[in-house]
Amino acid sequence: MAEAVTRLNLQAPPPELEREPLVGNQRSIGWISDRVAGIVEGKTPRWWWAAFIPSFLCMSMLGALLLYKITIGVGTWGNNHPVMWGWDIINFVWWIGIGHAGTLISAILFLLRQRWRTAVNRAAEAMTIFAVMCAGLYPLLHIGREWLGWWLLPIPNANGPIWPQFRSPLMWDVFAVSTYFTVSVLFWYVGLIPDLAVVRDRARTKIRKFLYGLFALGWTGSNRNWSNYEKAYLILAGLSTPLVLSVHSIVSLDFAVSQVPGWHTTIFPPYFVAGAIFSGFGMVLTLLIPLRSMCKLEDVITMRHIDLMCKVTLATGSIVGYAYIMELFIAWYSGSEYERYAFMNRVAGPYAWGYWIMMSCNVLVPQVFWFKKIRQNLIIVFIISILVNIGMWFERFVIIVISLHREFLPGNWGYFKPTWVDICTYIGTFGLFFTCFLLFMRFLPMIAVSEVKGVTPQGDPHHPMGGAKAGEHH
Repeated sequence: MAEAVTRLNLQAPPPELEREPLVGNQRSIGWISDRVAGIVEGKTPRWWWAAFIPSFLCMSMLGALLLYKITIGVGTWGNNHPVMWGWDIINFVWWIGIGHAGTLISAILFLLRQRWRTAVNRAAEAMTIFAVMCAGLYPLLHIGREWLGWWLLPIPNANGPIWPQFRSPLMWDVFAVSTYFTVSVLFWYVGLIPDLAVVRDRARTKIRKFLYGLFALGWTGSNRNWSNYEKAYLILAGLSTPLVLSVHSIVSLDFAVSQVPGWHTTIFPPYFVAGAIFSGFGMVLTLLIPLRSMCKLEDVITMRHIDLMCKVTLATGSIVGYAYIMELFIAWYSGSEYERYAFMNRVAGPYAWGYWIMMSCNVLVPQVFWFKKIRQNLIIVFIISILVNIGMWFERFVIIVISLHREFLPGNWGYFKPTWVDICTYIGTFGLFFTCFLLFMRFLPMIAVSEVKGVTPQGDPHHPMGGAKAGEHH
């Protein structure tokens, strides 16, 4: 009897229950290094130039428009009375949301030992840093006198310390976003160190060897190096985890601490965090689906990774949909005529088109991810990922513009329209984002080589394919 049970336990699970491996086609450890480092070492492909040149031109346009705005003033934007916050704060909140998936994939999934994160975490972390750079431009420009932006910092001077107004939500944003950006850069850089050493050791010119060696910090791959690396990575993951929750919660409190109907609600922090993760994963899918094909990384970023990210998008989209419905219910249940009017104005007012675009893209469209055939269709997933980000942009538009454009007094009602400077500045931030991302993927390993090697069967000494076979081509 005991022998029969033992034989039963040793049998392989049926094929339908087996998980798809995290690295396809049983690729060797050496192949992973060759494939990822080859992107950095190889000749610049034509598609890269085709993407980089328009991105750089858009970034140049952003620089010119920022100079124009600083020279002329905030009046170049469409902000007016009563819509004192317009496209600037919409885009600020949207870009901050885009940056949330990177820290979630890197920190929280690392602490939860989700091994599938290894193929997508590096690109997601880079996306986080560049998205926060785009977001940080807007609050600084919105203060009007950018040259006095240093007043936001508690810097002592000859006349005594200049203490900022810590009760101002702008101050909360300064500390939250700067902390988030700093920790994200450190987390990203520490993870890069072993892979920079791989590129350094493969470099064929002295300049490349020197530069990659400089940033690899003398990495040799010794046991002591790996021990210190893992400790530092774990500490940074622990620091980053509360930031995922705190940053967008603080951004949401910019609205929730006010008395404006439609903003003054306690559901904003969890609702904003779920929405940020939702839009962040949408952007990760938007970036990685074409890149896995262009860079021939189908065996590293597999359909299993796409499937799991679709499931996260579905889960967070459902949370966002629940928050939308709960907002409407609480507005009705509260008995406040101002709250009821604010939400009825969203549903059926002058900007109702924006509200229904938001509901369609964020609530209805992601529900198709319940079906595996949809999650396995890359074209449909790519289209849905774009729709998710469009819907999340309209969510911020609905929250900010529709809540402001009609005040308590009908005499103060207005209609917000963005100017050409608003629109072109927003397009320019895409130029900044994609320019930085394209430079990142061209000169730095966009896949965490050392981490992907650890999830292969060859990297597991207890796996039948481990041991001697793991060292065949290192």
